[in-house]
Amino acid sequence: MTTPTPSTTPSADKPTWLATLKVYLEPASLRMLSLGFSAGLPLLLVFGTLSFWLREAGIDRTTIGYLSWVGLAYGFKWVWSPLVDRMPLPLLTRLLGRRRSWLLFAQAVIMAGLVCMAFTDPRMALLPVVWCAIAVAFGSATQDIALDAFRIESADTERQAALSATYQTGYRLAMIWAGAGALWIAARAEVPAEVAGVVAGYQHGAWQTAYLVMAASMLPGVLTVLFSPEPAHKPIPPAKNAADWLRSAVVEPFTEFLRRYGIHAVLILALIATYRISDVVMGIMANPFYVDMGFTKDEVAAVTKIYGVVMTLVGAFVGGAMAMRLGVMRVLMLGAVLSAATNLMFAWLAGRGHDVQALIFVISADNLASGIASAAFIAYLSSLTNVNYSATQYAMFSSMMLLLPKFVAGYSGAFVDHFGYASFFTATSMLGVPVLGLVWWASKAKLASSPRPISSYSS
Repeated sequence: MTTPTPSTTPSADKPTWLATLKVYLEPASLRMLSLGFSAGLPLLLVFGTLSFWLREAGIDRTTIGYLSWVGLAYGFKWVWSPLVDRMPLPLLTRLLGRRRSWLLFAQAVIMAGLVCMAFTDPRMALLPVVWCAIAVAFGSATQDIALDAFRIESADTERQAALSATYQTGYRLAMIWAGAGALWIAARAEVPAEVAGVVAGYQHGAWQTAYLVMAASMLPGVLTVLFSPEPAHKPIPPAKNAADWLRSAVVEPFTEFLRRYGIHAVLILALIATYRISDVVMGIMANPFYVDMGFTKDEVAAVTKIYGVVMTLVGAFVGGAMAMRLGVMRVLMLGAVLSAATNLMFAWLAGRGHDVQALIFVISADNLASGIASAAFIAYLSSLTNVNYSATQYAMFSSMMLLLPKFVAGYSGAFVDHFGYASFFTATSMLGVPVLGLVWWASKAKLASSPRPISSYSS
């Protein structure tokens, strides 16, 4: 009988749980925590928090609704992702490298936009606020492109789930700070109306303070970029002409993906386009549901915005660790099952009415499932990219994963009006059933990951 060598024993193939969890303390993981905060900060400042500010300033709801189109910058970031992937920035790229130079540029745009918003009163002039918000959204989307490439190139495939977990942690913490934190700062920056000489209910100075603090909150991300090593990547040969540059920067990232996977590319793109459909479609009607069930603002804020975020973070860390131990595809399947199943719990909650304990129970399960699914899905998307085109390909994937769900979600209100909440939540759960088949098919076709051309990564 031949004794197995250490390289073939099961214990040698899998790290211990302690060694698995230590990955979260590695420098690359800690950098993702800070950069995730930098990525999550701008989103609410041009959506939820801005809408609150504009409404308090007396801007009508129709106009505020139109201003949500600022978010199209995130949906179409793939359009300029080839520039971020390939085009050097004067001086900055030579000093910092390709990824860090674009990160620093994007962060500068975000900070400048937030400062300009702070010094513009929408009650006096709305258009400057709109242009500043567009600048922040553009800078934020550009930061996402560069940061996704930076993350993918900073570690091997096995560590991508852990990096995505710490990235999500920073991102979620930033959303709490940009949402609840900004409102808290604005409230405490107000002065008594009789002292300020203004009508009670709106003080531009309070919002100015809040947005200046938010701009300063980008500084940890800036310092992280400045003191981080540039990820290892292959040098890009100079283009002979404009057509050659377009081919290598724009066309080749997409054709390379199609060549690599062939007919299976259709399967992969279908999985990407539908994996989060249950959560996204359900999420559009979540807040109206809470209101119609009689939950107060304080109850919704405490349970869904604070406690819910904590549960999502727990899920992200659990999902990242499980992906390293069990493999991305198994956890991807688990996340798909849990996402669909927890929507049925909202259907159950719809029959209970105003029940805070039941709400806590449902939010615990739903957000934990969401964290697990997100960590596995980000790791899966990362595994699909070729590091030579990581920014462009990941931007394509991350944009595609929201297009169909967002389109379908537009009809969610009409569905609830006709059939009620219980039927709506049940229907969103059923939307996740085809996803299970796609994950199973992708797993059987061994489409979980692809060879990565670079074997050395920064630590």
